[in-house]
Amino acid sequence: MERHQALNNATKPLSGVKVVELGTLIAGPFAARILAEFGAEVIKIESPDGGDPLRKWRKLYQGTSLWWYLQSRNKKSVTVNLKQADGVDVVRKLVASADIVIENFRPGVLEKLGLGWEALSELNPGLVMLRLSGFGQTGPMAMQPGFGAIGESMGGLRYVTGFADRPPVKTGISIGDSIAALWGALGTLMALRHKEVNGGQGQVVDVALYEAVFAMMESLVPEFDVFGFVRERTGNIMPGITPSNTHTTKDGKHITIGANGDAIFRRLMLTMGHADLADDPTLADNAGRDARRDEIYALIDRWVANQNETEVLAALSAAEVPASRIYSAADMFADPQFLAREMLQSVKLPDGRDCRMPGIVPKLSQTPGTTDWIGPTLGEHTDSVLATLGYDSAQIATLREAGAI
Repeated sequence: MERHQALNNATKPLSGVKVVELGTLIAGPFAARILAEFGAEVIKIESPDGGDPLRKWRKLYQGTSLWWYLQSRNKKSVTVNLKQADGVDVVRKLVASADIVIENFRPGVLEKLGLGWEALSELNPGLVMLRLSGFGQTGPMAMQPGFGAIGESMGGLRYVTGFADRPPVKTGISIGDSIAALWGALGTLMALRHKEVNGGQGQVVDVALYEAVFAMMESLVPEFDVFGFVRERTGNIMPGITPSNTHTTKDGKHITIGANGDAIFRRLMLTMGHADLADDPTLADNAGRDARRDEIYALIDRWVANQNETEVLAALSAAEVPASRIYSAADMFADPQFLAREMLQSVKLPDGRDCRMPGIVPKLSQTPGTTDWIGPTLGEHTDSVLATLGYDSAQIATLREAGAI
């Protein structure tokens, strides 16, 4: 039995948009989650045999991942066995009336099932199909498996992350998958707009994980092409942008200070008691400061190290110098900015326990997104969704008995 109904979906920007999600784990489901938060009806297809593996990833609460409850909020779970023809037929019927299909299988998998782009677009010419994969749908590596970690490595992010005297490191989250999901959601909305103004024509949105990361690499490519310059790992500083670094206080806390604006740098130096550097014409612009960055960072290190965290942050706030402690989850839960912006939303887990989840991004002033329900139980919406396709209760029971749903 379904536990939830969408709240005020008619007021959301994607109200009336139907999405069939054929993804697992991170990239595809995250893209679908963004659409679901803003009103799209997202029908998540899961295997009857355990469903999306994310249900069992990281910290489990009463056997279910808390990440699952977040990643699948506002989605409907329908179990379908894609190894059975009757199960594939259910998906085809869903796609026939859908606006979007999101999938992150290895290229070729859906084609073998008769659910590739050619087959689905013939069934539904207005379909927008978001395809997320390690290396894209074309090229010599297209058929190879590729996860977010591979995309981060091949796309250049891992190479520049860390300290020069140590091996490359990863960020603390699956950032490659998440970046790909954001590009995917953006591309899907572009394709919907194209469909709207071009007579209902659908298309494929092809996102490769390595390309999604590569697209974020700022000036890495032209710097190499023009100067032969290879950007290397530089720890917490960014050469060419000075000062911007992390410093340690007397009480052992870590603070990031970004004072690379000309006027901001001057205010920082005055706050630190270095009027001579504030007025030094050679430090009046970024190029001059970067040429003396070691000297500048040494001064800031000493100044920060002589004070407690609260003292440093108070002085920098008074001087309007951008700075922050490096937040843990505990810091976020106590921070008035997070609370004022409703970035910690309270939801109910299935047993009634309160649980906070991240709020909705971005903030739309007229049609904001919402959390209407948390990730559903496996197959929670199977019967109701199949009923909309014309299956009666006897047909649904037959499909379930045969293992097709």
